Amino acid sequence: MNVLRHGGMGRLFDRTYAPSTLGSFLREFRFGHARQLDAVASRTLVNLASSAPLLQARGGERVMVDLDDTIIEVHGYKKQGASFGYSGVRGLNALIATASTSISAPVILAQRLRQGKTGSPKGATRIVADTLATLRRTNSGSTLRPLLRADSAFYGHATIGTAIKAGADVSVTVRMDPAVKAAIATIPEDAWETIEYTDAIRDEAPGRWISKAEVAEVPFTAFRSRKFAERVEGRLVVRRIPDLNPNKVEQPTLFDVFRHRAFFTTTDKQSMGTVVADKTHRGHAIIEQVHADLKAGPLAHLPSGVFTANSAWLVLAVIAFNLTRSAGLIADRAGRLARATTATIRRTLVTVPARLARSARRITMHLPEAWPWQAAFDRLFTATHAPPQAVTT
Repeated sequence: MNVLRHGGMGRLFDRTYAPSTLGSFLREFRFGHARQLDAVASRTLVNLASSAPLLQARGGERVMVDLDDTIIEVHGYKKQGASFGYSGVRGLNALIATASTSISAPVILAQRLRQGKTGSPKGATRIVADTLATLRRTNSGSTLRPLLRADSAFYGHATIGTAIKAGADVSVTVRMDPAVKAAIATIPEDAWETIEYTDAIRDEAPGRWISKAEVAEVPFTAFRSRKFAERVEGRLVVRRIPDLNPNKVEQPTLFDVFRHRAFFTTTDKQSMGTVVADKTHRGHAIIEQVHADLKAGPLAHLPSGVFTANSAWLVLAVIAFNLTRSAGLIADRAGRLARATTATIRRTLVTVPARLARSARRITMHLPEAWPWQAAFDRLFTATHAPPQAVTT
């Protein structure tokens, strides 16, 4: 802020603020102010989507909406809301929802900061509703229902029911409760289909890498304990992995042992087969890249001891993330900047090695020769400084 307030901030605002003044302003925030800032972030994303193709989908492709939380580690004993959560790390819990397609990098649709000891599904109902409402206002070009992907912490009627009511399908990992185990036991042996991964994936339970598995599916009704109108019909897609016995040579087992991973989805088999559904669900891991991107930037720390100020900080970090994503897409739509991380876009487009010269009330920017990002920066500069287009009504 010390750099900005001595630059062009005076041309944009009626007065410039010192960093300490901005901190005092954020510390006055309450929950209602943070929600107002959430609305600003949503409207900003919708406006960005009208200027840059943030969520472009091919014909017959869904928009993938991913929901997950992450722990932001904090230090100091005066941080409001900081505590030890499920990860064993002292921090605050950030719930984030993203949207992406096969040709579009993720953008953040909604966010919420919570106490560190908060369970993952708390507040998920509201953020799912806000996420899908924002997605409807963006121009994704897809005519299909979006697909909400989440892990087992969000397998509940409140979250899934809200998503379905808002016009989305779901693909959510399920917990191995008796109903799920009973459904898996009904799958015939000849229904399992072998799949091989192009890249080995790590199986966290035994701590080893696997390159193939078997998948099958069975019709499943979720939430059977609830009244009939609240039950959700779908299918249970199961992936089973051989459980290797390290002492198999010395003491072989009488029969093969498998470990099962299952998820519940409301997509139909005609549009998304068993193997495709499994591959699509595993793509939920893309949200971890967004978490890492945020923690490599503004969420490397939460600067205030006041919880609501940190909530506002999270929303501002999300706005900056979406702005940076739009800048990279406008500057280099067909190149690497369209899917680059925030650090790369900041290094190539924001931190410009230029010299400013003022003459005759005009500002001239002198860029270095043979600068590799000159064309990309020129496209971004031209797009952001273009005159507004006339709208005929």
